[in-house]
Amino acid sequence: MGAPRIGVAGMLSNQIHGLRFDGSVVASAVLRSVVRAGGEPLTLFAEGPSPADERLRGIDGLLLPGGFDIDPARYGQDALPTTVTADFAAQDQFEADLLAAAIDAGIPVLAICRGFQLLNVEHGGTMVQDLPADSVHRNSVHPVDLAPDSALAAALGVTSLAVSSYHHQAVDVVGIGLRVVGRAADGIVEALEHERAEMLAVQWHPEDTSATDPTQQALFDWLVERAAVRASREERTAA
Repeated sequence: MGAPRIGVAGMLSNQIHGLRFDGSVVASAVLRSVVRAGGEPLTLFAEGPSPADERLRGIDGLLLPGGFDIDPARYGQDALPTTVTADFAAQDQFEADLLAAAIDAGIPVLAICRGFQLLNVEHGGTMVQDLPADSVHRNSVHPVDLAPDSALAAALGVTSLAVSSYHHQAVDVVGIGLRVVGRAADGIVEALEHERAEMLAVQWHPEDTSATDPTQQALFDWLVERAAVRASREERTAA
């Protein structure tokens, strides 16, 4: 069996350094973290002729990375002036469709920052659209405590850790079927688990320090390991 294939949602951006026009991007640190874990990252383009379930055929794991704010219309609010939604109007739906299809297919998922927020919104949750200007979450490293009985704590091997944080929005109402398994000292939700899906979802950016911090790299290791198990199971079923 080859390296597990990890689908990574690409984000359309109106301006890319080195290109004349728009492009589809994923942070290199995210892709390198997947490679470091032994996975083969495949960027998924936000436009395509096939439905999400077909696009995920042959994909062993899904990664939803950070990016622009979720359109507040998805959780019944008007956008504040500080909310910056995606350049591509269908970006949210593209990722939401991938997420739903992965859950239905039993594909393991790692959701980071924007992906974490999208998970909450797609399960009926809401967001605080703009944290205070002096919030530690906007651009710093701060501690997070994890539920000792959580899959996240088991995957990381710790119940507290320092995280690289870069977000101005936060979970408000928690979505249906989701469990809070991580919080910062100020009470901000930092990690969620899904009641029926194989998924880790975190508000912070593990890719920022994963090259030198094994605890952060363990998130990507978990995804690739679970993807390998699923790929092996699928091969046995097809045989």
